[in-house]
Amino acid sequence: MKFTEPAGTNPIDRMTVVGRAQDRIDGPRKTSGTAPYAYEHHAEAPNAAYGWIIGAAIAKGRIRSMNLDDARGAPGVLGIVTAQEAGKLGKGNFNTVKLLGGPEIDHYHQAVAIVVAETFEQARAAAGLVRIDYERVKGQYDLAEALKTAPLTGGDSDEGSKAPAADRTGKFETAFAAAPVTLDATYTTPDHSHAMMEPFASIASWYGDQVTVWTSNQMIAWGRGDLAKTLGLPKEKVRLISPYVGGGFGGKLFLRADAVMAALGARAVGRPVKVAMQRPLMANNSTHRPATTQRIRIGAAKDGTIQAIAHESGSGDQPGGGPETAVNQTKLLYAGPNRLTSMRLAVMNLPEGNAMRAPGEAPGMMALEIAMDEMAEKLGLDPVAFRVKNDTQVDPEKPDRRFSQRQLVRCLEEGAQRFGWSRRNAKPAQVRDGRWLVGMGVASAFRNHMNMKSAARVTLGKDGRVVVETDMTDIGTGSYTIVAQTAAEMMGLPMSAVEVRLGDSDFPVSAGSGGQWGAANATAGVYAACVKLREAVAQRLGFNSADLTFADGKVTGGNRSVSLKDAAASGPLSAEDRIEFGDLDKSWQLSTFGAHFVEVGVDAYTGVTRLRRMLAVCAAGRILNPKAARSQVIGAMTMGVGSALMEELAVDKRFGFFVNHDLAGYEVPVHADIPHQEVIFLEEADDKANPMKAKGVGELGLCGVGAAIANAVYNATGVRIRDYPLTLEKHLDRLPVVA
Repeated sequence: MKFTEPAGTNPIDRMTVVGRAQDRIDGPRKTSGTAPYAYEHHAEAPNAAYGWIIGAAIAKGRIRSMNLDDARGAPGVLGIVTAQEAGKLGKGNFNTVKLLGGPEIDHYHQAVAIVVAETFEQARAAAGLVRIDYERVKGQYDLAEALKTAPLTGGDSDEGSKAPAADRTGKFETAFAAAPVTLDATYTTPDHSHAMMEPFASIASWYGDQVTVWTSNQMIAWGRGDLAKTLGLPKEKVRLISPYVGGGFGGKLFLRADAVMAALGARAVGRPVKVAMQRPLMANNSTHRPATTQRIRIGAAKDGTIQAIAHESGSGDQPGGGPETAVNQTKLLYAGPNRLTSMRLAVMNLPEGNAMRAPGEAPGMMALEIAMDEMAEKLGLDPVAFRVKNDTQVDPEKPDRRFSQRQLVRCLEEGAQRFGWSRRNAKPAQVRDGRWLVGMGVASAFRNHMNMKSAARVTLGKDGRVVVETDMTDIGTGSYTIVAQTAAEMMGLPMSAVEVRLGDSDFPVSAGSGGQWGAANATAGVYAACVKLREAVAQRLGFNSADLTFADGKVTGGNRSVSLKDAAASGPLSAEDRIEFGDLDKSWQLSTFGAHFVEVGVDAYTGVTRLRRMLAVCAAGRILNPKAARSQVIGAMTMGVGSALMEELAVDKRFGFFVNHDLAGYEVPVHADIPHQEVIFLEEADDKANPMKAKGVGELGLCGVGAAIANAVYNATGVRIRDYPLTLEKHLDRLPVVA
């Protein structure tokens, strides 16, 4: 199905199933422990051996020698695979560095071997007997130092966030110099870890020259293609299965070492091999969100109209990598005739930087939305009013290109009313509640929508039930449920009459899960397949008209009504199709918008920050399942709390690794850190986006949260912190005098 014109009225608009709060159909399996995750496919891969990945102990250099004798002779050991035993391997299209190192080492904890044994404990013990002699060479691990000579570099997150190396509209420098009120400030964000609950895990089993891998992966087609390329196999010889994913946040978008090493280990020992990457290996072995240094300049007239705005960002990555596209939202979010954005990329030897939930906008808005708050204060304007004043309904760099939907002002104004923003004291450090300094903060939310091809197969069985098959993944977001809702709405069935099968490369290729594109595109693919199935049903039942109603398990046209089940009486009916997009996303800017409001308390004695209230208002097209969407937003808000207050991968600048590489040292929010969270979805249906008229919210809920918290901390204390995370030592000595 080609989507080249705005969507007209279609069966989804009935919204008898779609658009309503539905319980997760995978919930009972997950809460009862019967949903198999990657490491738990015991029946499908019987008699599996266990693999233990050995990570490099240096960040840059080479392996001089490896002594495997003691490990090979250890109890239970079946085999050891290193780069030498593996032979020539390829590198996946989505991997910046090779997943098996040796003899050259690209980063700390890069996989250099897998030890396979009868039991997990035997594999782990034997791995400790491997002796490796390294030759360490000097590397670059200091971002601030590396950025001094880093070149301007454009980039694309492949998730809707992109920008050229430098981009100009108007004459920024002239306009900024002439502006009556200006801000010039620098902000930093640290490296972040995905820290998902389920580790990188895979089971690999060979059947002749074909390999099946049960794995934890967000993008099945990407992973299948890159595993085939890495192993030097035709894609048809590789099958990936990932029915349930225990969190990914972008870290599982790409093929990782667990899948490759499991496949190599299984081939070497002639048995299925299961690998769960140990937690201390994950932060350095896999990808992370890169640190940034961002300079923002804003010049405005005295009435608050922005005349000039510049956002310059710098980040680092491995050779061949790309920048964190932190300036993207600044190209689109606020009006202003004179504009400058630029990015610098430093070549560094830390582990690979890559996508983490809302790449680009998440760290970019942590800076931009503090700057907007600072500028509002300089102008003597309310922060909400300042943002509203500089709203735009067109792309500021291409004024003839309008937004398909843009309700930012409504998000801000309705959020302010709901949150009680009028009670905020504009003068910082004035509100107390016992020992707590209390403040409120606000930030805009922004994230682009992406259209991606997505396919599905739907089958009507003799029992009147519909089976949906697509390689779409469910990473905890509710994909099973919204896919079932779509098929049920299209075929006029209750959700109980729909079975959804996901996460198998044998199924039609979907959009996959990432970039908040999954829900809208995957359901649009199911919509396309259902349109074709409806046509097949009509033909088999002998309807001449295409104007049919599918409802209550019946097909009705004119004065005739027939049970849907009758269409499959002579045999199942199956249809497969995919959604493909034309140029609507070039004619219109497709984006999602929101506003975050936060109230914090800062302990006047200790400087500890506690969240008291949080509100998100979102405008993101049709909300397919409000219950699941709310869960996505509050989860994103929680991640934003972590980014603002505690999360930071500490870099050892001598030896080039992240020191706090486990959940004891890398702090993330827990339930006790999170207060009441309220989420409001504005009514919206974007007919320029897809037939579902839906977009996404999973990343919108994160973008802006960190800045809203930072702005609230400033309002509470009068101390402005521009370096994340906002840990207590950064303002403790500057808090208002207690006595």
